[in-house]
Amino acid sequence: MRHLKAHRKLGRTSEHRNSMLRNLATSLINAKDERIVTTLPKAKELRPFVERAITLSRQAQDLPEGGEARALHLRRQAAGFFHAGNMTAATLTGKRGQARPERTAGVAALRRLFGELGERYKDRPGGYTRILKLGHREGDRAELAIIELVDNPRELEAREADKKRKAAATKKKSGSKKSKSESKTAVEPEASSTSDES
Repeated sequence: MRHLKAHRKLGRTSEHRNSMLRNLATSLINAKDERIVTTLPKAKELRPFVERAITLSRQAQDLPEGGEARALHLRRQAAGFFHAGNMTAATLTGKRGQARPERTAGVAALRRLFGELGERYKDRPGGYTRILKLGHREGDRAELAIIELVDNPRELEAREADKKRKAAATKKKSGSKKSKSESKTAVEPEASSTSDES
């Protein structure tokens, strides 16, 4: 029986696997074009991981007035999906005793998640990501995939351009039909005038 075997282990210990998924989630949320390239099994494991965090931000958007405590609770729950920084490391363990820079990628991901993405997916009940297969990598033949957020700005621009192109094509078609019908009506009076003259 295959009980309690829901997820892929990805050849890593649970701590390493959770840390890797957090890193991938942070990269996906913070990516400028809202997509990352990774292997297919990692992408398939990342999808439910990220979608849970996006659902939390969506729930925070749907709260009624006076739900600040609940919104804070949802934000703290979502913070568990990203690295908040290494709190236990000494402050002067950087290179040659220099202070380490603060780790802010997780904080930026959380800010973007509850700002822009929560508003974007407010009316969408799930299915926030898309996986596109890329083929095999040259070195080790690992199957690669792109995981991206749906309704991203690049996709919306392409949709708008497609609508404009279709509208222009239909306008051009209707314009050519009108010109043909106008030329036919122009030819018909000429033909009737020549018949009248004879």
